[in-house]
Amino acid sequence: MMRVRAVHTHVLKVRADEAYLGPKQDGGAIGSGYEVREPWRSLYSSRYETLLVEVVAEDGTTGWGEALAPVAPEVPAAIVDLLIAPVLVGMDATAPRPAWHRLRDLMRERGHLVGHQADALAAVDIALWDLAGRLAGLGVAQLLGGAFRTRLPTYVSGLPRPTDPERAALARDWVDRGATAVKLHLGHGVAADLATVDAVRNSAPDLRVAVDGHWAYGVDEAVALAQGLAERGAWFLEAPLAPEDIAGHAELAARAALPVAVGETLRNRYEFAQWLDARALRIAQPDVARTGITEAMAIAELCAARHVPVAPHHSVGMGVSLAAGLHVAAVVADLAAFEYQPSSTEVGSRILTGPVPVHPAAFDLPAGPGLGVNVDAEAVRALAKES
Repeated sequence: MMRVRAVHTHVLKVRADEAYLGPKQDGGAIGSGYEVREPWRSLYSSRYETLLVEVVAEDGTTGWGEALAPVAPEVPAAIVDLLIAPVLVGMDATAPRPAWHRLRDLMRERGHLVGHQADALAAVDIALWDLAGRLAGLGVAQLLGGAFRTRLPTYVSGLPRPTDPERAALARDWVDRGATAVKLHLGHGVAADLATVDAVRNSAPDLRVAVDGHWAYGVDEAVALAQGLAERGAWFLEAPLAPEDIAGHAELAARAALPVAVGETLRNRYEFAQWLDARALRIAQPDVARTGITEAMAIAELCAARHVPVAPHHSVGMGVSLAAGLHVAAVVADLAAFEYQPSSTEVGSRILTGPVPVHPAAFDLPAGPGLGVNVDAEAVRALAKES
């Protein structure tokens, strides 16, 4: 048996020319720390922050994983170092699923299947699949049973400009580069959101348009927004209500004439089962850097049983989480699309020896063993020192 010899964590906070989702609504820059970007509620960083986990086998083969940790990646790093790594060392390096079940149970009865514990587990699970694939000489998609597709449809996520004319111009530019779909990050009020959609559609009438509401609305406002979007032939409405409101989303989904998409805040099959049973979503958006590969596949099967397509979420994750998400997307039977974040994809390539192949309308599945991407360990260590 090939066993796990060591586990290393790397906290990264990478500077870039432009912050995730661009400048604030008033055109101002994000501060050097964390701050809320009105009208959104969450903390954002001016840097691209993440946790990378390196799992090393006895023969020196290394697998890499990543947690979606856009703020305070030190927290899941501490969980890996203190709680997970001591148990993982010595386990079978070729068996990610048994390892996942053992590691998940470490804090399960204490209620820690979600939050930072889940994010830490996700990074470790991705690393174990990458490691198993490299040891076997197979891609993760092959280990998972084979890919339905090796070219993965995508949409451009976000037009990071503060005004509608600027967003419309950027939409036109993306169409000229070959994009076929875009998701707008809005939540500025029903009238303002619909005005943005109109501006984008007028500039790029052939572009498929979806809207992310960033949890900004109540049910009645969300119904009005959904109606306006449906009248405009929009694709889907993502995250319109507070992320805990299953009943509200179920009401909205029943009344809306376009799909309601949810999933980036959910970490496990039990959470998704509640939403699916409530008919509270029509497109599922798990993020592999919050679920891990093992749990993402369980979630995808639950969705398949309810005829709910999967559109994996991807935001500020770097090249490792991107590659992991693409392998999961490749083996999902009913794939709607995979999210393409241009800025984080560019920044995320800094930790790889080569970029993940992408066209504005599609990703190519990374080829090669494991996740199919090679991490530049020296670049990671150098960036970690700067964090």
